[in-house]
Amino acid sequence: MPDYGHPLAFGLFITPSNTPAQAPVQRAVLAEQLGYDLVTFQDHPYQASFHDTWTLLSWVAARTERIHVSANVHNLPLRGQPAVLARAASSLDLLSEGRFEMGLGAGGFWDAIEAVGGRRLTPGQGVDALSEAIDIIHGVWDVSDRSPLRVAGEFYSVNGAKRGPAPAHDIPIWVGAAKPRMQRLIGTKADGWLPSLAWLKPGDLEAGNAIIDAAAVDAGRDPREIRRLLNLGELPAGQLFDLAMEGVGTFILATDDPATMQRFAEEVVPAVREQVGAERARAGTPQGRARNTIALAKRRDGIDYEAVPASLADRAVEPGDSGFARVRSNYIRGGNPGIVLRPSTVAEVVEAVGFARAHPHLALGVRSGGHGFSGRSTNDGGIVIDVGDLNEIEVIDEESRRVRIGPGARWAEVAKVLGAQGWALTSGDYGGVGVGGLATAGGVGYLGREHGLTIDHLRSAVVVLADGSVVTASDTENPELFWAIRGAGGNFGIVVSFEFEVDVVGDVGWAQLVFDASDPEFLVNWAAAVDNAPRDLTSFLMMGGRTSGQPAIAQTMTVVDSSDPDTILERLQPLAAAGPLLQQSVQLLPYSAVMDNVQGGDHHGQGEPVSRSALVDGISPGLSEKLVDLVDSGAAYVLSIRSVGGAVSDVDSDATAYAGRSAKFSVTALGSSRAALDGKWDDLTQYFDGMYLSFDTDPRPERITDAFPPKTLARLRSLKATLDPANLFRDNFNVAGT
Repeated sequence: MPDYGHPLAFGLFITPSNTPAQAPVQRAVLAEQLGYDLVTFQDHPYQASFHDTWTLLSWVAARTERIHVSANVHNLPLRGQPAVLARAASSLDLLSEGRFEMGLGAGGFWDAIEAVGGRRLTPGQGVDALSEAIDIIHGVWDVSDRSPLRVAGEFYSVNGAKRGPAPAHDIPIWVGAAKPRMQRLIGTKADGWLPSLAWLKPGDLEAGNAIIDAAAVDAGRDPREIRRLLNLGELPAGQLFDLAMEGVGTFILATDDPATMQRFAEEVVPAVREQVGAERARAGTPQGRARNTIALAKRRDGIDYEAVPASLADRAVEPGDSGFARVRSNYIRGGNPGIVLRPSTVAEVVEAVGFARAHPHLALGVRSGGHGFSGRSTNDGGIVIDVGDLNEIEVIDEESRRVRIGPGARWAEVAKVLGAQGWALTSGDYGGVGVGGLATAGGVGYLGREHGLTIDHLRSAVVVLADGSVVTASDTENPELFWAIRGAGGNFGIVVSFEFEVDVVGDVGWAQLVFDASDPEFLVNWAAAVDNAPRDLTSFLMMGGRTSGQPAIAQTMTVVDSSDPDTILERLQPLAAAGPLLQQSVQLLPYSAVMDNVQGGDHHGQGEPVSRSALVDGISPGLSEKLVDLVDSGAAYVLSIRSVGGAVSDVDSDATAYAGRSAKFSVTALGSSRAALDGKWDDLTQYFDGMYLSFDTDPRPERITDAFPPKTLARLRSLKATLDPANLFRDNFNVAGT
């Protein structure tokens, strides 16, 4: 019997006894402490001495952090409608961050099931009902299909049900079964076979696997798609090795005894892992997950999927995977990449870059948080390297206020960690943004006029270059690279770790003011008030076009870096006089509360929205008039103006690749039509002096010269030719050229 090459997993089968009530939970917590991968509980809702298994699974998931949970197996006839069960499973999987697995059974114990109101079925009917349930559950989870779900079954039906929510990971459906008809169903539709060794006679395991494999092949599936699990008592390592060579990939020890749990975990599990690993290495057994034929059919041309490094393969997401809908797009833009690689270590980033290097013809997106307006963190048919799991936030020296932050950390999380120390790091205006993109482009934030850009606090960075080498960039190591990644970092590699020196920041004034912006002088007045304010005030403004019968509305978000209420109000008075106030809110908050504005969930951007960006020295009456016309015309549906200047301008324009140091404001417009927005925007160039590349989607090559003055661009191109001569990192604000 073949070894299917599944990564070995070890779990426990714990009795869900409710006397004492906490006993099964305590055993599950111990299982996690002992290193088990999985904890399972039988599901007999008619048994008064047992906890309800679904409730118990939820409680255990909340009390643990790593271990996966499953029923062993859910009693389908008493678990209600499959669509509701699917949504419950998605919820628990989302809440546990991908730690729920679905065990299902057709029934059995029909007298007990009937006694509590369940319907008695024949064995054949039980198989048919389970088959219908699997179709419905898979249909609910398939959010890539936007059509209403319809399944007309004899036992379970849905007629126009909404799909979703998508679970956090591809939840497998493991079926408890011992008979051939059920085994054929497993081979056709399920993801795992979960019998108990006590059910099986000699030869039954081999025979069952053969039936499942044949059914899988007949259904166009690879038998390796189906994990083989086994409930068993305590056995020596040698017997488990033999079972592994017969295809078992998950061993579930049935015991409630803590001493047995510990002995098995410490003595048997390591020995089995070692023996199986050695045999697989000797035999060259293919390992890793196998995708089904439907998923394989959705693979994109030009990608060698079989060459994905083993360390990345299990977490890579392809177009045919159920989790693809969660990773295909970014915050504002729809995407359809050919593969999303999700490294969790620096070594895996190196391997991901190597995979991209082997596909030079494909677009390459690098994603930290996926919020970039430019949309370059997704693509169509290419590769995306998502570094979201490199999200560490570590204080490395309290005296010098040095912190190490991974590119996948989100700014709200950073603000919370730093806030506990009485510190802050200026970091944009939305807490959900990932550190990596913002900290290599510049970092225009709410503390900018007093504390400068995010990049002005960077003291060193670890970078994976195009050739796969890992280097440190600082003032003393690779100083030219250190200069370049502060403003043009996406051109030279993937920063996998940042070291910042942060500021002491206590509570701040947080003001949200809404204005009637009908006066043509409003933008001029607001900009003048900001420009003349002390540096401890930084203000951002957003406005849209006028609606019929309504005045133009502008909203400002302002931070005053002071904990003194009188100082805050004094700073805000000139700003409040810029125009008629319609609403106002002023609060004294920690900076972390200002950044705690995150809307959770996955990104599901659609279409290709366009944006344009420019740095300006001020808002003159002429520029103000044209900006108002821009939004009133409909070419831009949002206009945003962010104040810079102050400490940003203190840094020499040659000190970093971000050269627009003299600007007082960063102006951004978002629209739906490239032609309409460009037509209006290009008429404003006389007012511009540079550009903030994070907010511009214009692909025309002259944007490079807007972002970087000649001297800066020549220096960047020279370094690009040295560090990335093949232009691997080109799908960004690419500086390569002559």
